[in-house]
Amino acid sequence: MEMESEIERGHSKQDLINESKGGLGCCGWFIVVISAFFNILIFPISIFMSIKIVKEYERAVIFRLGRITARKAKGPGIFFVIPCTDSFIKVDLRTISFDIPPQEILTKDSVTVSVDGVVYFRVSDPIASVANITNADFATRLLAQTTLRNVLGTKNLSEVLSDREHISQSMQTTLDEATDSWGIKVERVEIKDVKLPQQLQRAMAAEAEASREARARVIAAEGEVNASRALKEASLVIAESPSALQLRYLQTLSTIAAERNSTIIFPLPIDMMSHFMSKK
Repeated sequence: MEMESEIERGHSKQDLINESKGGLGCCGWFIVVISAFFNILIFPISIFMSIKIVKEYERAVIFRLGRITARKAKGPGIFFVIPCTDSFIKVDLRTISFDIPPQEILTKDSVTVSVDGVVYFRVSDPIASVANITNADFATRLLAQTTLRNVLGTKNLSEVLSDREHISQSMQTTLDEATDSWGIKVERVEIKDVKLPQQLQRAMAAEAEASREARARVIAAEGEVNASRALKEASLVIAESPSALQLRYLQTLSTIAAERNSTIIFPLPIDMMSHFMSKK
């Protein structure tokens, strides 16, 4: 897909250059020659009009009598133009970033959310960015807004909240393919924030709280089951040795006495009381 777009782009660019080279005609070349001749006559003065400079991050697309003169843009550094017949447009090649304004989007499961993002792009083909579209920067901004709506409109709310990386990659691919003929390279797209309505936030918070409470009850119940099983096993061990119960009782008393001052009541076995009652 990318190779086909590159081939089509190369053909359209080559056709544009061929038309520019062979489209001046006799009248056009006559005007160019006259302009060059006068440029030579007033050489000391015209040199300041002919020399142009573009910076390292800029390129110049030169038009001669309204037609592009070269296969690629000039620069960086010094280049020459013919006064009266040549004009040029500077193109900035640096990466440009812009914020996508918050968009009210209806997701696939009929939930309205407000989503904003950021896009990073740069000019990869200065000639195409000048000749194929009026304002590549403004067009890319508008296209980013509509692409954000189209991509998120096919996603559920859960996917929008949890799968931002995949959504960003999908938007980048779509934007890059759409702006390729404009000479624009979309480098990165990021989803900044997803804002939910207040009612939906409260409903999701209540759902999360109920889910946590349910899990807490399940964990508490499992703890009770495990504790009861341990107590059962302990009772079986104590049942095998009656003296173990007395030792456990004394251990509990020592623990209570160590924590705080308290009155401890020693219960007497019923067997001893029955002995005294029998004598009466």
